[in-house]
Amino acid sequence: MAAARRRLAALLALTALAVLAGAALAPAVEAQPNTPIPTPGDGGAPPDGDVTVDDVDDVQGVPDVIVDLDGEEDDGLSRAVALILLLTVGSMAPGLLLLMTCFTRFAIVLAIAKQALGLQTVPPPQVLVGLALFLTLFVMQPIFGQINEEALQPLLAGEVDQGTAVAAAFEPLREFMLAQTRDADLQMFIDLSGTDQPGNPEEVGASVLIPAFVLSELRTAFVIGFVIYVPFLIIDLITAAVLMSMGMVMLPPIFISLPLKLLMFVLVDGWSLLVGQVVASVNGI
Repeated sequence: MAAARRRLAALLALTALAVLAGAALAPAVEAQPNTPIPTPGDGGAPPDGDVTVDDVDDVQGVPDVIVDLDGEEDDGLSRAVALILLLTVGSMAPGLLLLMTCFTRFAIVLAIAKQALGLQTVPPPQVLVGLALFLTLFVMQPIFGQINEEALQPLLAGEVDQGTAVAAAFEPLREFMLAQTRDADLQMFIDLSGTDQPGNPEEVGASVLIPAFVLSELRTAFVIGFVIYVPFLIIDLITAAVLMSMGMVMLPPIFISLPLKLLMFVLVDGWSLLVGQVVASVNGI
């Protein structure tokens, strides 16, 4: 505390000296006579005493800046438009990943499996989300490749306009989502929207298909999670019944059931079995 006070006093003293020095030098500067600015011409000032722009030499070493607005455009997509498209897709990527792929199914199933094992912090949520992300990329790789060939590359080459490219990119996603969506969910949203009954799958709009697909994914994920949860629940019930029959009421059943569940999960190679089954549950894969 004393050292801080000494530093503050020294800082105030230096500030005061600087102010006093400035005040002392100000009269000396004002007392100096005005000196005329020499010109590069005949050595004298212009008649009116001002220095014009023509009297100042050009500054050497400054490059010329030329803005060309009449340049010829390439046949392909301009860099500015491509950059805007990339930024737009990047900002919408989380929403597209959650609502138009099977990421929701994978993330929910892995979270329910962790809950069924009775683990609180292992594995970390980041690991489960990362695993769900890469499983999604693995499943959606053929669809993303089709979108790249039929929509993105023609758009970058300037062969199609943006509207045509967006329509071409949505077609593979439409087929994928229709394969995962239940007819009951799709019909419910068609009735809620008040639109006419579509004659073929190509007439199903995105505003109807996307929420129906998400609802179907949630139902599928919870069905798979229930099937995973039941064996671990049976182990918990058996462990609690055995402890109560032995009179060990004060011992929490989780102390006995958790090692048993981990042992069973490791013996059956649970992670490989779980990932294989949840990936195989995606229709068309």
